[in-house]
Amino acid sequence: GGTACVVTGQPFDTAKVKMQTFPDMYKGIVDCFVKTYKQVGFRGFYKGTTPALVANIAENSVLFMCYGFCQQIVRRIVGVDRKTRLSDLQNAAAGSFASAFAALVLCPTELVKCRLQAMHEMQLSGKIMQGHNTVWSVVKSVIQKDGPLGFYRGLSSTLLREVPGYFFFFGGYELSRTFFAAGRSKDELGPVPLLLSGGFGGSCLWIAVYPVDCVKSRIQVLSMAGKQTGFMGTFVTVVRTEGEYAEY
Repeated sequence: GGTACVVTGQPFDTAKVKMQTFPDMYKGIVDCFVKTYKQVGFRGFYKGTTPALVANIAENSVLFMCYGFCQQIVRRIVGVDRKTRLSDLQNAAAGSFASAFAALVLCPTELVKCRLQAMHEMQLSGKIMQGHNTVWSVVKSVIQKDGPLGFYRGLSSTLLREVPGYFFFFGGYELSRTFFAAGRSKDELGPVPLLLSGGFGGSCLWIAVYPVDCVKSRIQVLSMAGKQTGFMGTFVTVVRTEGEYAEY
């Protein structure tokens, strides 16, 4: 599932990271696509695909493994039997808990992915003199400059995105499944209702946490050029210089 997500969505994710980090360079998504294609060709849309694959596979593996475990924790908290079916709200809480574990494996790979995606813009803006165009060169640069903990730059903003985000994801997903089931068991739903339910859950996630994701991208990318302020400092700077709607 994580692999399918990357293969279909990577060009849009690349445009998202570029526009979040360098909003003055692009007028919109079409302008970003056209300029990226002219400057670096079609391969430019798939910069960071390898770490993105690792990130999505690792995140989804840990997320859904921990989801079942966290459902049992929620059952203990509310004092119900292990086989009791949880409500949509309780499933949302379990997904939120599980996402905290997923963030630990997601943050390092996301950092490498975002830096590769915005490397061309970092060079154009003069923030760095020479780019690192491969996964290994970025990994080596992080280790040399900041050590192993350098891969966890933006961890706080990753957690701030993942924990509430997956509350809305699993909440939206389960609510949508309940709607389509219409009194039947949700386990009887076919692939189309599940596909639509997953899409609705994903929409809920991104609408809720997109500003946090914007701050995370800036922290992880711009820290290549030197020390970057933390989440609140970056958030306040964006609001002051670009307005409260800049994160969108």
